[in-house]
Amino acid sequence: MITATNLSKVYNGTKVLDIDHLEIPQGQNFGLVGNNGAGKTTFFSMLLDLIRPTSGSIFNHEITVNESEDWKPFTSSFIDESFLIGYLTPEEYFHFVGELRNQNRADIQSFLKQFEEFFNGEVIGRSKYLRDLSKGNQKKVGIVAALIGEPKVVILDEPFANLDPSTQIKLKKIIKELSEFSGTTVLVSSHDLIHVTEVCERIVVLDKGAIVRDIKTSEATLKELETYFSGNTAPQENIEPVIKEDTENTVE
Repeated sequence: MITATNLSKVYNGTKVLDIDHLEIPQGQNFGLVGNNGAGKTTFFSMLLDLIRPTSGSIFNHEITVNESEDWKPFTSSFIDESFLIGYLTPEEYFHFVGELRNQNRADIQSFLKQFEEFFNGEVIGRSKYLRDLSKGNQKKVGIVAALIGEPKVVILDEPFANLDPSTQIKLKKIIKELSEFSGTTVLVSSHDLIHVTEVCERIVVLDKGAIVRDIKTSEATLKELETYFSGNTAPQENIEPVIKEDTENTVE
């Protein structure tokens, strides 16, 4: 489980993140949406200890993220292409990440076979450096690398951007199967409301760093989100009052 309590981040006197309480249960596909500057990447960066909170804490399986590194072995992410090592080929990069995750070469070769359709013949065996791949193929590499070693928590920032429609469909299937068959907690940030409602069972909307919606996904969710982002008042039927570990996904 991931928990944030009294979490804030202030830059130059401006509060860019302000979350009183948020719980994300193990095995949940969790979506985070909001306009540019809403605080999505700030939240993910704190969860990965890339930036420190001004106040409050984030706990990953009861480990305080900015006080211990014990969460790292079971947590992985792909935020953007800066996570890649441009002078490596995809194969070299996968083996590099595999070594960090205690996977040998045979393990990695076996692992990559399940993603042949996702790679679509454009990644493996091309003798190209990562820096020379298209943005879409770089993203494929980063996402698949984040899944090496069966992590308990996977964090993906804008995973559908730069992917063609066929690959987006394949990625949605991969994300759904992660929680369904592996019990992995997947956190997805996306500007694409259609994709995020299709893959996430719960969606939180951030506005100026604060949680303004916490929605259990249903057939009405896409319309509710579109109504909210169009500037109108969104209906509240899907919002519940409290978040508890063993109950439905809700909001405080």
